[in-house]
Amino acid sequence: MPLALYALTAGAFGIGVTEFVIMGLLLEVSADLGVSISAAGLLISGYALGVVVGAPLLGAIAGRWSKKALLMSLMVVFTVGNLACALAPDYWTLMAARVLTAFAHASFFGVGSVVATGLVPANRKASAIAVMFTGLTVANILGVPFGTWLGQAYGWRSTFWAVTLVGLVALAVIALLVPKDEKADAAEEASEGVLAVLARPAVLLGLLAAVFSWIGVFAAFTYIAPILTRIGGFSEAAVSPILLVFGGGLLFGNLLGGRLADRRLVPTVLGTLAVLSAVILALSLAIHNQIAAVVAIGLFGAAAIATVAPLQMWVLEKAAGAGQALASSFNIAAFNLGNATGAWLGGFVIDHGGGLEAVMPVAGIVPLAALAIVFAAERAERRGKRSALAAACPEAAE
Repeated sequence: MPLALYALTAGAFGIGVTEFVIMGLLLEVSADLGVSISAAGLLISGYALGVVVGAPLLGAIAGRWSKKALLMSLMVVFTVGNLACALAPDYWTLMAARVLTAFAHASFFGVGSVVATGLVPANRKASAIAVMFTGLTVANILGVPFGTWLGQAYGWRSTFWAVTLVGLVALAVIALLVPKDEKADAAEEASEGVLAVLARPAVLLGLLAAVFSWIGVFAAFTYIAPILTRIGGFSEAAVSPILLVFGGGLLFGNLLGGRLADRRLVPTVLGTLAVLSAVILALSLAIHNQIAAVVAIGLFGAAAIATVAPLQMWVLEKAAGAGQALASSFNIAAFNLGNATGAWLGGFVIDHGGGLEAVMPVAGIVPLAALAIVFAAERAERRGKRSALAAACPEAAE
């Protein structure tokens, strides 16, 4: 893989740390700013909202800028946002800074996916996306635990100072390594229009599949700690090591999903969604045996992330043309919408649908909706191609 791809990985690492590290610093933030823990938790929701809003705001200009210039601008937004977090004098300033930082999230991964696929041969495109997303998985395995320790030892602001430094490094390596490119051709934009890509049924179905796939993931993962301790019988001290197993699964599944998608994209999309559903359902049974539960947690991480690169590549193929970067950004926002909805669904099931025991079975069923969506979209596309062939050449269709 070219060095430029690892520049994108560096940016993905910094963004991943920023998104998730706040979860380990809620007590420190709430105590320092004088707000409740639940109010501090809304900083996570605020970030997710920023991702969803930032996708259309920044994605719409993707076609007017060169991709390298846009990536560098997004890293500037990311770095300034984290600097503002480190300096925030009160809760609402911190919230605004988190939302600002999140604006860069969807567009960076969206445009970065397009850049990554342009750096490699056609048979390595999904693997290139997976390598970029490795930054996100390493952020969960190493960056978030280190950032949590740093914030607990030296104050939560020190974590955001550190991530600001990561942003500066990522900006420098992107400037140095990512090749220059030209902005989209005006005639190409005028022929369809960047926003018109979102009217394509296949693209919209791809976004919907991304939402449903990660509703299932986060319905289960959001409540994994109480599931492990209250149902699995693990001690609280065992949760962090078990989550490292989950992180190892993320790293393995991410690269495997990209490799398989390069060979056969559609079967990989369908297969990873089916496996994700099966693994979550199996976890609901394995949780009662501690050895089996740890193995299942690792498989859960692998199955969850293995869906991302194939689904991202699938949407990129359906959005071929001037609107690729915008569709790719929206797909990242769709994953984050799934995160937020999944956390809500898990809580709803706990409160109204049978408690913690019912979370895993419900979470395991949801990815089947994504599977059905992709299957229906592919079947409709094949039917449309046959109809077009029949109309153009009746003898060949026969």
